[in-house]
Amino acid sequence: MTSHRVYAALVLALMAGAGAYGSEPLTLQRKIPLPGVEGRIDHMILDATGKRLWIAALSNDTVEVVDLDAGERIKRIEGVREPTGMALWPQKNYVIVASGEDGMLRAFDDSFDLVSSITGLSDADNLRFDPVKERAIVGYANGALAVVDIGHARKVGDIKLAGHPESFQLDPDGRHIYVNVPPAGHVAVIDRDKSKVVATWPLTGARANYPMALDAKHGRLFVGCRGPSRLLVLDVATGKQVAALDVCGDADDVFYDPADERIYASGGAGCISVFAQNEADEYREAGRVSTASGARTSLYVPKTKTLYLAVPHRGKQQAAIWEYKAQP
Repeated sequence: MTSHRVYAALVLALMAGAGAYGSEPLTLQRKIPLPGVEGRIDHMILDATGKRLWIAALSNDTVEVVDLDAGERIKRIEGVREPTGMALWPQKNYVIVASGEDGMLRAFDDSFDLVSSITGLSDADNLRFDPVKERAIVGYANGALAVVDIGHARKVGDIKLAGHPESFQLDPDGRHIYVNVPPAGHVAVIDRDKSKVVATWPLTGARANYPMALDAKHGRLFVGCRGPSRLLVLDVATGKQVAALDVCGDADDVFYDPADERIYASGGAGCISVFAQNEADEYREAGRVSTASGARTSLYVPKTKTLYLAVPHRGKQQAAIWEYKAQP
């Protein structure tokens, strides 16, 4: 084989190994400063317009609101003690914020006015909203998920668990909730009609299961673990593990894009792991994007193929939202 043919074959082999992705599956578009934000930053949510990003500045005891068109912060809501989880009530365009230190859920309207609140949810953390039943669901220190009628500011139920819950996902068919329970080393499966745990899936080969994402189409659950750093893939029909992937350390958010069949996992070790789903049980790493120290929380928006990464202030590293665009 002549030298130019050898070179061409080598290029083709490298291209095949890289797959359809370029060298970076995410490209940094801009950095939106968050002046005056100190310490850890937790979760984020977009409002119903898709143009305002709400950010839980946990250590700062504030909620920061960024106008994405203007590329700048437009509002700071103070007095929210350790804001953690966030969810959107889409019918009303209310943003609901959980706060751990004061054990509250607060709902804010699009003018940033407080329209509802409920107390008594110590260490309130991860939060989801059921748009069908119009109920907020929040994990808290009682080792349970609380079901809250935020419109009438009252708790309507508790779903007991074997320990404090971390990330959880609502099955879109309305039947189940899948919950990470790190103290028990398992994923709990909740029957939503019965409001109780009907199965537990012990994790093998990894622990400290915090973030989670759901692929409803293929019936796969993605569970991010920190000890060691693994992304476990579970079959929701059986609870069996079908794959285990090395993932960025200190992962705190995982997202699945059903259209592109990709997984994004952000970690405090300073990277974002991106995986391609070839089949329901077959995955490959499409890239690992270097980010910033401690930047472990993120929000991926499938509609715009945009990932927002919360970067904390550390030394010369300024607090900011880094905006990435997914590449085809």
